[in-house]
Amino acid sequence: MSKIASVQDLEDHAKANLDKNALNYYSSGSQDMITLQDNVNAFDRYQIRPRVLRNVSNVDTKVSAFGLTFDYPIFIAASAMQKMAHPDGELASVRSANKHNVCYSLSTISTSSIEEVSEAAGQVTDNKKIWFQLYIYNDKHKTIDLIKRAERAGFKAIILTADTPYIGRRLPDIRDPFMIPSHLKLKNIQTEKIGEAETSTQSSENASWLARYFKENINPGLTWDDVTWIKSVTSLPVLVKGVLTAEDAKLCLQYGADGIIVSNHGGRQLDTAPATIDALPEVVRAVNGKIPVFLDGGVRRGTDAFKALALGATAVFMGRPNLWGLFYDGENGVDLMLDIVFEEFKLAMALSGCASVKDINESYIQDSRHIFSKL
Repeated sequence: MSKIASVQDLEDHAKANLDKNALNYYSSGSQDMITLQDNVNAFDRYQIRPRVLRNVSNVDTKVSAFGLTFDYPIFIAASAMQKMAHPDGELASVRSANKHNVCYSLSTISTSSIEEVSEAAGQVTDNKKIWFQLYIYNDKHKTIDLIKRAERAGFKAIILTADTPYIGRRLPDIRDPFMIPSHLKLKNIQTEKIGEAETSTQSSENASWLARYFKENINPGLTWDDVTWIKSVTSLPVLVKGVLTAEDAKLCLQYGADGIIVSNHGGRQLDTAPATIDALPEVVRAVNGKIPVFLDGGVRRGTDAFKALALGATAVFMGRPNLWGLFYDGENGVDLMLDIVFEEFKLAMALSGCASVKDINESYIQDSRHIFSKL
């Protein structure tokens, strides 16, 4: 194909060539995928208001969070089973993130273990910029074990996923049930029940063995008290992922969360929930600078990241683009994806008149839905 010039090129390549089982799992959303599509489309409703005659001969893209400094405010989101995209899977992704000095977050449902990913992230523990995305199990001992393994491996934060008491209704998975390839295992949660699910759920009403696994193992009874509990068993910062409203943002503050990730799970849970960029402003206003707010969902371009920062995000996460880059050429493909988006972001800053990430604010953006003709 022609030279890859954008994340869209990588996505087009993946959709034309990736195995259907893996593609359905990676690309699908819940129900009619309205939120999935709106996550991406919503960014186009916001316009950048560039300022000119600013000195942008040097553009500083660095951002800090939880005592760590990152070269760009564009991180790699936790996404499951990356070895379906490339044999190196999560290890290739974290190596690329490490080279680029940005955060990599590891899914509980990964095909490389916590310890393997930590080793791939580098030997110097203090330099590891890896966060662990956590599901809470019915058996709290399993949850504590995952947290302690992450701590020992040098992970720097825990991401508590709060929007998945049940797996969303994903129609492609119901029509053509997803099965993990036989040569792959979920390295962090491997149990006998996973093995049973692999063979017993092909005729399940709610499709795949993963849906059955969640139903049998992941705790749907979580409350805000569980944020307090997680805080009591770890010294790491705890971020709550899946927040879309000011009301829940205020509860994050009340219950001691160290950060928020505005997310609708990539449009994979509740369909017709708000796009992440639309939900971001009210969460930022509710938090009022007390803790950092991140955005995960729909980011496909450097300009998308710029818009999210203008609306108050500390940084953004990219999930599916990492998978498309990984499928394209393993670690080199993730390098290519990050290089493209970082170049786009830096150029967006320069052409908007921002010499530093600290310069980006709400004055650089407008919501086109609220601009009306005077005619």
